[in-house]
Amino acid sequence: MSDERSPPESVRRRLESVRRRVVGSLRRTARIARWEVSRSAGTVDRRTIFAVVAILVVVGGVGLSVAEDGIGLEDELYVVGVDAEDPYADVAAESDQFRAIELEDVRIDDSGNSNVDVVVTRDGELGYAGDNGEQAFEAFREAIVAENAERMAAEDDDVAAYPVLVTVEYQERTPGPRSDAESGSTGDTSTFDDGDDSTTDTTDEDSTPTGATGDGELQVPDVGATATEQTSPGTPDTLSPPFPFQSLVLAFLFIVPMNFVIQTYGSTIMDERLKRRGELLLVSPSSRYEIVAGKTLPYLLGLVGIVVATAAVIGGRTLSVAAALPIALVFLASTFAGAMLARSFKELTFVTVTISVFLTTYTFVPAIFTEVTPIALISPLTLVVMDLQGESVRFVEYLFSTAPFYLSATVLFLLGIGIYREEDMFAQKPVPAKILDAITSQIDAISRRVSAYWSPFVLSIMFIPFVFAAQLLAVALLFVVPESIALVVMFVLAAAIEEFAKSIHVYAGFSRSRFEPTIRVAAILGALSGLGFFVGEKITHVGQFVGLSDLPISVAAFGPELGADLAIPVLLALFLAPLALHVVTAIISATGARRGRGTYAAAFVVATLVHALYNLGVIALVT
Repeated sequence: MSDERSPPESVRRRLESVRRRVVGSLRRTARIARWEVSRSAGTVDRRTIFAVVAILVVVGGVGLSVAEDGIGLEDELYVVGVDAEDPYADVAAESDQFRAIELEDVRIDDSGNSNVDVVVTRDGELGYAGDNGEQAFEAFREAIVAENAERMAAEDDDVAAYPVLVTVEYQERTPGPRSDAESGSTGDTSTFDDGDDSTTDTTDEDSTPTGATGDGELQVPDVGATATEQTSPGTPDTLSPPFPFQSLVLAFLFIVPMNFVIQTYGSTIMDERLKRRGELLLVSPSSRYEIVAGKTLPYLLGLVGIVVATAAVIGGRTLSVAAALPIALVFLASTFAGAMLARSFKELTFVTVTISVFLTTYTFVPAIFTEVTPIALISPLTLVVMDLQGESVRFVEYLFSTAPFYLSATVLFLLGIGIYREEDMFAQKPVPAKILDAITSQIDAISRRVSAYWSPFVLSIMFIPFVFAAQLLAVALLFVVPESIALVVMFVLAAAIEEFAKSIHVYAGFSRSRFEPTIRVAAILGALSGLGFFVGEKITHVGQFVGLSDLPISVAAFGPELGADLAIPVLLALFLAPLALHVVTAIISATGARRGRGTYAAAFVVATLVHALYNLGVIALVT
């Protein structure tokens, strides 16, 4: 008797067919990956291997040094002459800056030359000699202060060691003066302890912790919070603003090895194009996706190994690996797309260097402001710094930092695969023409599945990660510029970025004769492109959940947060107004794109100005 719950024979056959196709695809991908490893290994000479190993040893040594004892550039920088029984001998022994010798070994001649920098006489007096003596003397005095602070911290009676405690609170600067009632504080950010068990609390009873408001609405997270507190025993001169220098150096170690991997990866792609070795793969049963996946897999595994090893060396947890992985994917994807666009190794060198500098700047510089502003969260390296400092990271913060990287890597691979064909790989076309071919290939792919007219809708959504990343980078770069200048520049720049993302694929379709150049078709394509961008743009509102809405320059880029105090019709109008804007400006650009490059450029400028004026009007209305 057959089991009535078993699937029908047709379903089983279909599932088996899918299984065979998936297994076959994986086998072909693995075969190409093994071939890539064996081919690449044969092209590497001993000098290259020696150089790579030496670099990895240096990077690993720096990582271990920084992780355990700091950078170590000042180890035994100065020499101190002091007897071993003298109390100051412990100061020299505890500090890495000094090397102690016995007083009887001190040599000072009449001309002032000496084998020591600082001298501690048997009477307890301090002096210095030599060219570096004055600097060594000041450093030794600082070491004495630090030693005394450590001894006081080790005392059992804290009140006797520290009769006065100071709590320092770092407040965000406000553009104008606020009253004490508005600021929620008395204006005095210091809390004094007179030695008894009671303390003075400057926090209002009805105040809420950083990261939440009274009604439970999510606002600025702990990273880059508007106010932080630092309470530690010591003297006032030991207090300093937080700056994660050591963690930044450690985080930078994730980036350095990636540059060597992408150089090799880009060279293999370029070598196949120039020497036409890629023809063998193109005529094989493997698809373009399988070929690119197989060629990329060894380098991706290499980068994953580097990330895991670096995290293990510097003490990072799983979060460090998860945060560094999307960076590695973007490095590979952008290098692959660049290698498909370049026409020579000279151009490839320029492309890879540009990619390396841009991505390193994008990921490393914002992480400097980890404890200063939420704008730091645009970089996944910020998550690495937080992980190394033992701070917790919420999922929305991880998503905000890494989602643009994951999506950008996907789109870049798709664009590169689009021109992984004979007519583009082995032809000396200009780079702009190849970019248009890459976009047109995606239009063709969408046309085969749905319709050519829906390609602007899909591509506008696909380009959202690049828009988001470009606007975030612009916010980070203009963050230090005077606000009056930064806001004007940001209004125009944000509008130009969005209009370009909404119109470049429409222009590509017209230039490659994928669309009929009529006003009716241009209007349809522009409307669908604007609709797609509106849908994708709503995803970027995750920026409001990580505190970016508190920055004026961010409001100029992403728009204001709609207030709950506005009337429902006004809220509805403000919500739908961007849809009308994107549709109108996209139609303007599409109308110009149908007639050629010159009219497209003019229409693009008009659409950008309309968009910028709209943003300015909305900001003025709701603020």
